Amino acid sequence: MKAQPNASHFVNGEYIDDENGEVIEVTYAYGEEVIARLHAATPQIMEKAIASARAAQTAWAAMAPVERGRILHRAVGIIRERAEELALLETLDTGKPLQETRAADWPSGADALEYFAGLAATLTGETMPLGGDFAYTLREPLGVCAGIGAWNYPSQIACWKAAPALSVGNTMVFKPSEITPLGALKLAEIFIDAGMPAGVFNVVQGYGAVGAQLATDPRIAKVSLTGSVPTGGKVYAAAAGQMKHVTMELGGKSPLLVFDDASLEDAVGAAMLANFYSSGQICSNGTRIFVQKGIKEAFLQRLTERMAKITPGDPMDEATDFGPLITRAQRDKVMGYIEAAKSEGARLVAGGTAGADLFVAPTVFADVTDDMAIAREEIFGPVMSVLEFETEDEAIARANATQFGLAAGVFTSDMTRAHRVVAQLQAGTTWINAYNLTPVEMPFGAVKGSGFGRENSRHAIEHYTQIKSVYVGMTPVDSPW
Repeated sequence: MKAQPNASHFVNGEYIDDENGEVIEVTYAYGEEVIARLHAATPQIMEKAIASARAAQTAWAAMAPVERGRILHRAVGIIRERAEELALLETLDTGKPLQETRAADWPSGADALEYFAGLAATLTGETMPLGGDFAYTLREPLGVCAGIGAWNYPSQIACWKAAPALSVGNTMVFKPSEITPLGALKLAEIFIDAGMPAGVFNVVQGYGAVGAQLATDPRIAKVSLTGSVPTGGKVYAAAAGQMKHVTMELGGKSPLLVFDDASLEDAVGAAMLANFYSSGQICSNGTRIFVQKGIKEAFLQRLTERMAKITPGDPMDEATDFGPLITRAQRDKVMGYIEAAKSEGARLVAGGTAGADLFVAPTVFADVTDDMAIAREEIFGPVMSVLEFETEDEAIARANATQFGLAAGVFTSDMTRAHRVVAQLQAGTTWINAYNLTPVEMPFGAVKGSGFGRENSRHAIEHYTQIKSVYVGMTPVDSPW
């Protein structure tokens, strides 16, 4: 099973390579077979990528916004035409079930490109009458933007970053995770097929050193990162030294509050999605499930009943809905948390075992306390912590007692309480009687240690443009000299 691309990088409209770069082995998580070998970007590759993005930016920004939108629309059409091919590639790249990659990954990316393609021609400035004089504003692109992706949703993330950036006239150099580097190359290829000028979207491969170069090169105006909190801190510090614009979409330890008047079926379904979809490898997952005392045991019973329907197996099997973890290191990390939870006294309700081919069984711990490692630290695996609470105020206080602030959810039939609780939860993205739904029309982002800036919606445009104010004097200059 192979997925070898034409070359490691896509720069200035074509595949290029430099075999002097460090070898990157791409492994299919199911069976751990090496499916491709790439090379990390050398200084020469990096120079070509950044220089080509800079050279292309002026003409791309000068293009009529509606024409930029047409090119993005054509890319959407190509993605949808090649849907099966792209889903297969995403499964090989990530180990996710084909059932999932057909529905979530590239389709979400296409939605983002479609949304910002339509938005491009609608962006305008403002005029401000000032008596005889007046002022107006212009919304300008930043220049060359760097995108740094994560391994869990590689193609979606590439689209989520490219769509707003390119729609307003920026160009981009994108570095996918070295673990899942294949989808971004296909996106670059699709953009050229759609008529995008060479150099507008470039892809370079590599490890942390490549990301660090993007964050510090003075020709890069903005860095958008999806990754872990530690990585975010390093990239933010590097970018801040040059006063670059940044968007940080980092990790979380998000709470999901289930009150005793909630629909049990809906709450259980959401909790499963918030912990087991993508084998738990989602940054916004609601991994701390706070369940009101009166329904806790009923919640756990129904949860274990429904978990029996989860079907792990070969990701290429259309019946499979639960795949392996991304790497052996990630599996070992998750199992370490599971063993720590056992030793700290959490009650194992389901799972807790590792199988072949990097699988970790969907796992539920009950009687979890706030000081346990599984309640405090991001695991990024299929491990659900169920915590008991009695009062609304208690649940809110405990939910907020974390450095993270990416997401949160509330399940209750009392809409007054739902809005009251959501207003007090310290999270950038929240849901009421739903979880992990991220339509492109809604901004997605975090507060506190989980990052800042927003992706998706019109608000993303604010993070890829800058405002220029223009004062127009229409009357004689009033000067004391």
